[in-house]
Order: sequence, then C-alpha cells, then structure tokens
Amino acid sequence: MSSVAGADAGALVSTDLAVGGMTCAACVGRVEKRLARIDGVTAGVNLATGRARVVHPVGVAVEELVAAVERAGYTAELASAGQVGDGGEAEGAGDRWRLLVTALLAVPVVVLSMVPALQFPAWQWVCFALAVPVVSWGSAGFHRRAWQGLRHAAATMDTLVSLGVVASFGWSAYALVFGGAGEIGMRMPFSLTADGGGAAHVYLEAAVGVPLFVLAGRLLEGRVRRRSGSALRALAELGAKEVCVRDPETGQERLLPIEQLLPGQEFVVRPGERVATDGVVVDGSSALDLSLLTGESVPVEAAPGDRVAGATVNVGGALVVRATAVGADTQLARITALVADAQAGKARAQRLADAVAGVFVPCVLAVAVCVLGFWLGAGADPQAAVTAAVAVLVVACPCALGLATPTALLAATGRGAELGVLVRGPEVLESLRRIDTVVLDKTGTLTTGRMELASVVVAEGAGTGAAVGAGTGTGAGASGAVDADLVLRLAGAVEHRSEHPIGRAVVGAARELCGADGLPAVTAFAATAGVGVSGTVEGRQVRVVRPDDAGGPLPPELDAALAQAGEAGRTPVVVELDGRAVAVLAIGDTLRSGSWRALHRLRGMGLETVLLTGDGAGAARAVADELGIERVHSSASPERKAEVVAELRAAGRTTAVVGDGVNDAVALASADLGVALASGSDAAIGAAGLTLVRGDIEAVVDAVRLARRTLATIRANLLWAFGYNVVLIPLAAVGLLNPMLAAVAMSLSSLLVVGNSLRLRTWQPGRGASGGHGDGDGSAGSGRGPGGRRRSSAAGRRGSAGSAGAAW
Repeated sequence: MSSVAGADAGALVSTDLAVGGMTCAACVGRVEKRLARIDGVTAGVNLATGRARVVHPVGVAVEELVAAVERAGYTAELASAGQVGDGGEAEGAGDRWRLLVTALLAVPVVVLSMVPALQFPAWQWVCFALAVPVVSWGSAGFHRRAWQGLRHAAATMDTLVSLGVVASFGWSAYALVFGGAGEIGMRMPFSLTADGGGAAHVYLEAAVGVPLFVLAGRLLEGRVRRRSGSALRALAELGAKEVCVRDPETGQERLLPIEQLLPGQEFVVRPGERVATDGVVVDGSSALDLSLLTGESVPVEAAPGDRVAGATVNVGGALVVRATAVGADTQLARITALVADAQAGKARAQRLADAVAGVFVPCVLAVAVCVLGFWLGAGADPQAAVTAAVAVLVVACPCALGLATPTALLAATGRGAELGVLVRGPEVLESLRRIDTVVLDKTGTLTTGRMELASVVVAEGAGTGAAVGAGTGTGAGASGAVDADLVLRLAGAVEHRSEHPIGRAVVGAARELCGADGLPAVTAFAATAGVGVSGTVEGRQVRVVRPDDAGGPLPPELDAALAQAGEAGRTPVVVELDGRAVAVLAIGDTLRSGSWRALHRLRGMGLETVLLTGDGAGAARAVADELGIERVHSSASPERKAEVVAELRAAGRTTAVVGDGVNDAVALASADLGVALASGSDAAIGAAGLTLVRGDIEAVVDAVRLARRTLATIRANLLWAFGYNVVLIPLAAVGLLNPMLAAVAMSLSSLLVVGNSLRLRTWQPGRGASGGHGDGDGSAGSGRGPGGRRRSSAAGRRGSAGSAGAAW
C-alpha cells in the first residue's frame, strides 16, 4: 500500500510492507537499518503488526525495498490496503504441529531428567534418542534464523536460543561419549542451579526444554497479539459484501457485489441488514445501530434526507438509500485507514526500547563468553561453566522489550476506535497524557450547530403575558386571547414553506407542539428576503419578521425580550397577528447533550477549560456560564484563535484544541494536539491528530483517560522487560538458574508483557468515576445542571444575535 506525499521530483511516497520472519526487537533494528541504507529512505517497523512503514523518494521502486528486506534475511511483500494484522495464521498452524511433536518427544526427557526415581538403566540413551529430532527438526526455525543472522553479521533472539540448544546438546553428547555419563545404570540428580557434578552430568532436559517452552511461548504470544489487533480486523470486516440495488424508474431490485456499487445508485436496506455504504435516505424511516462504528450505544433515527454511514445496522424498518461514497471514500474506510496508520507508528518509548534491543543480543553474547571464561578460570567444573553460560543465553529476552510498547498501542488504538476515538499515531497518545488545558470551540463543538426555538415571550396585552419555553404555553385563553401555544402554531404554519434555518427551527417546535394534528393550512404566503414571511392562517394575518421590520413600536416586555435574546446570543424574531406585534421568538443554537458532563469531568481530571469562539461576546458568555467555563475568548478570527493558542503555549500550558470548522483548522494545527469532530469540516479533520467519530465531546474525556491508561501500561511493560533482564541475567551468570527454568522464565516474560497490554482491549470509560456522577445521574447525564435545573441553550450561531435580518 503506497501513498504519495508530494507531486514534484523530490516527492516522497509512503509504502507499507508486510515483513515475515521477525521474532524480536533486534529483528526490527536489522530491517530498519537495511532499509535506511538506501538513499533518502526512512523506515519504521512494528513488531506487533509485522508491518514496515517506509518513506522513500518516488524513484525508489517497491521491488528495491523488498530486496533490501530480503537481504537482511526476512521475507517482504507489498501490504494491500485491506490487509491487517500480522498475517501469521498459516504460520501458526505449522507452529502448532511442530509444538505438538516437540512436546511429545521432550516431555519424557524432561521428566526422566528431573525425577531420579524414574531413571531406569540406559535412560540417558533413550533421552538422547528423543532429543535428537527436537534439537534438529523442532529447533530448525531457530537454527535457520540464527544462521541467516550470522551471514548478515547480526544476532537476534534466535541466535541466543540456537546457541543455548546447541551448547546444551553438545555438552550432553560429549558427556555421554567421553565423560562417563553413558554408563548403564548411571543416575543423575536434578539441580535448579549450575552446582557442578562432573562431566557425567547431561543437560538434555535443557536441550529439549528450551525449544519446547520458547515455541509454546511464541505460539501463545502470537494468539494474544492477534487478539490485540482484533479491532482493526473487525473494522475491515464490517462492510457489507453484497448490496441490493434498486432501479428508481422500474423499482426492480438486483443483488450486486459491493465492489460494483457506484455513487448515485439507490440500494435497499432491510431490517437486520447492514447499510452497504455511505449515503442519503431517499425513502423509509428506521433506527440505525452505530455502536460497532462509533461506539454510540443508542440507535439513531434515520428519515428521508438524513445521511447514513456504511456498516451501520438497520434495526427498524426498510430504507432506500442513495449512495454518496463508495470504496476508500467511505467513513468506514477512512476510520480503518486512520487506525492502521496509528498502529504503524512508533512511540518515543518504543524507539528507546528498539535502540536498546539493537545492542542487547551482542552484549548478552559477550556476557555469556565472559561467564564461561570466568568459571573455567576459577577452576569450576566445565559442566557448571557451560550451564551458567547457557542459562545466560537462554534467559535473556529482548522479545519483551520489543513487544512492550507496540502491543499496548495496538490494543489501545483498537479500543479507541471501538469507542469512537481515532488517533493518528502513538505520539497523539503521548500528547494526550501531557495536556493540561483544553481549548474548545463553541458552534458545532459544545453546541449542536442547529438552530432551535429557545423561548416564546407573549406581550401582556395579547394574552397571558407569560414568558414561557417553547411548547409550554398555557393553552388557548378567552376568545381573542393569544398565548404561547397559539403563537407558535400560527408562526409554524407560515414558516412551513420557508427554507431558512430560523424558519425550520420554528416549524420543528410547532410540529412537536401540534403532534398528530399537524399544522394548519396557510394561504396568501409571501416571503421577503431580509425581512421575513407572511400569510393567512385560520382567517388571521400572520407575519414573522425581524425586529427592525415590525409594524410599529413594540410593547415594553417584548423590547425586554429582544434585549435578553441579544445578551444570550440568540436570534429574535417578532410575530404579528392582524398587524399587531404579539410575541418574540428567540432562536438559538443548543448545547450538545453531553457538553455539561464532559466539561465537569475534564475539570475533575485537573484540566483547565477555555472557550475560544468566533461568536459574539453575548453568545460566548452565555454558553460559558452554562458550562462553568471561566476563561472566554469571543469574536476570534482564525488568526486570533491561533494567537490565543500560541499565548497559552508560551505560558507553559500544554494545549488540546477541540473544533469542527474550517475556521478552527489553524488553531488545531498550532496546538500541541488538535481534536476534531468527524461531523466537522475536512480541513479541521485534516489538521487534527485526534478525531471523535461519536460527535460527542465527552469522547475527549475518554480519550484522555485511555491515553493515561495506555502510557501507564507501557511503563509497566518496560519496567518488567528491563527489570526481568537486570535481575535474572546476573542470577544465571552466577550459576543460580537452570537453563530449562531460564527458558520458562524467558517465555513467561513475553507473555506477561503481551497479556498486560491485552487488558486495554476490555478497558471501559467509567464515566461516573470523575466528579462523582455516574451514567445514570440525572444532573450529569441528561443535560441538567446542579440542582436538577434544566439547562436551556444560550448558544447561537456566529453573529446570530444580529442575524435576524437574514432572508427567510
């Protein structure tokens, strides 16, 4: 898989290679160094995924890259876009067969060597016969890879294992033939240490135990690694394989492979089926389960005109959808690509571990030679010297170092994708852990970005005179009296023919009020650009206009309502009945349902929140007051937003900017970390390092907590990987560790690291942990503030306080 990063002669191409045969971090270093020998080429290799991300000039052919990897002693091929994981399933089947045969031959040798009571006459020769196929055939993979490394003047984990097996078997063969260990009736006690015993001591149990335990450990390790990367494979498999295409003219339906679907074609989605690709609903209504794609557990209603994403599940009625994007252009494909890119990168801790592992194996070989020389020079038994040296070779484990970071990142990025949080690379998780300030845009981020009716204020002389919320009026009063319900019903009827966002907001509230009865009919409808709309409804002349175009002076309570709407950043319109102003409708943007709880949790984690918006001071302060944000920057241009971020960074703050618009792109790019909503503009998503698929800023909290847990897991893995070698290599060097037990410890070290990383696959956000509000807490989960008061929106669109003059 390749992508071009430029267009001129010096353009760079990013190519993914699937590399086979790597077993430890030393292998990673060899591949990276071999590729780096080509002019202009840089490479990053991920041991957990078996992939190499190579950035190279356009003039460097993929075949040259593959040849370089093969010269290093490994296999390589171009990774296809749909290829995920380490591709080790076929190899795993062969490993299972090899492990089974090795176990059948090795277990009797280990038991007889460890239990003297079972040692019958000539037992050592039987063990020798059983050990020969284990050392030759069962360990062939280790010997082959060790030889390949030797040919290329490199040493890997396989070098250590191969040397340990050969040394143990070679000493045992010498002892059987020349050292007296082959005498019939010989008994050999088992020791946990290299405590001597003369040349009559054999180490066949180490010769067969080392490959047995290493093979078993790598097989289990491979399974766990595949589970760590299961999220990416699950994403790749979400897409539908077939689609039922409908001819819009004849209505005939036919099944096609998904690859043959074209943009603009209509397809049918029946209950229980997956939506084949991204599109717009043209007929039918239903509920869609987005949980597998975005992590959102509540089904979302879809009706004609609504956009739907491919791979979501239809849990309601039948839908007819017109395809708008197919193949690599779909949301699912973009998510899969983002996760794959994130898993191809390297964290800073991983680069350090790889650098250490690159010199680790040569150092271990040097230590083993020194241990052998010291023991022999000190007058110890040759078998004790060989045992200590073999134990050093076997117990050393660069595998854990190489897997400590990538397996954790693999599991974390996959889990993040399941929760609707997409990271571009490991450095994003590292940045998330360090942030202390979250800068938030308003419109489309903290708010929905959709205009809705916020309040209705009726004039005193017109009826009840009450200022009430939308749809909460007192009902019809006496004959001729006007109340909020009547105003809203009549205004909604007139606005029904309007396409303006303000009109749609009024109509939506009116329909909610009227329910099944529907809106009354309107006649003599007229729309005047920049003024408003008018018409006759139920015999009454109705006008909905901007305040400047009202027919006369407004009553004092309506003037007060206009001023209040302006302060709150809402757009006011005046409703006239039969030439008399009777009410003011305030239209404004509404807070997202999870905004209050998200801000509450961010502050509970010790993060400072800042509101940075292009909206006016009134709209910005209203939202800030609702959400408890103290620092507010309003009327900010894109350049000013970038300046505010720069000022925060200059003050020593580590910033994350959350936004969704084109005007946020500069600030997103200039921050330590940019966070974009997937529903936002392409410019914002392109500038961000983190994308929230759920469209819910509470996912920011989940992302920060996941990053902190991931970095804690990586630290624990590296502590174990380094600590294991620091403790056990000296124990082996002084003769306190039997080679077979060293093999067990070496295998367990890698399993512990990978198993610890796998815990991230089941990590849960735990939304009630921060600030003491659980998911079921009404004050934190339903958009209510302290004390249970319903938090109405005070947010408006950019400049909405003065936008009443916009054309209906």
